[in-house]
Amino acid sequence: MTTLFLMICLPGAGKTTRARQLAEEHGALRLTPDEWMLPLFGEAEADGKRDVLEGRMLWLALEAVKVGTNVLVDYGCWSRDERSAIRWLAEAAGARFRLLYLPVDAETQRARIAHRWATAAGETLPMTEADILHGWAQFEEPDAAEREGGALSGPPPGWAGWREWAAARWPSFA
Repeated sequence: MTTLFLMICLPGAGKTTRARQLAEEHGALRLTPDEWMLPLFGEAEADGKRDVLEGRMLWLALEAVKVGTNVLVDYGCWSRDERSAIRWLAEAAGARFRLLYLPVDAETQRARIAHRWATAAGETLPMTEADILHGWAQFEEPDAAEREGGALSGPPPGWAGWREWAAARWPSFA
């Protein structure tokens, strides 16, 4: 049985470094939007194109697990709904789902972001203090039940299912 790994955390937590290690260990296809945004669009949030890119990457991830390829999705996934939708989709595709959470404190986060920018500015996305604060305000930390793969709740009110919710969240997924 194949596995869809989902890395979740805030910027500067070491997500992509850990994702590279895990992808190698598990022979997994690693899907990291940050590595595509700069080469394709020259910026992190090019007029909503990130959501379009993530949707196609999610579609690709599900196609890959269906043919027996492990996949590591390196999105960050700050909301519980995003994580729940991806888990549901992975399990519906017949894959195991493994949530990988890397917590980071604010001081370490800022130091890592500053170091990354100072040493690899051409390979990373700039982050302002406002960006960092926005991330902390939006991030829904996974609780123990979510981290341990507890029961999956249904989609938010008004949605028929997680597939429909995902198609609205990531427009190119459908």
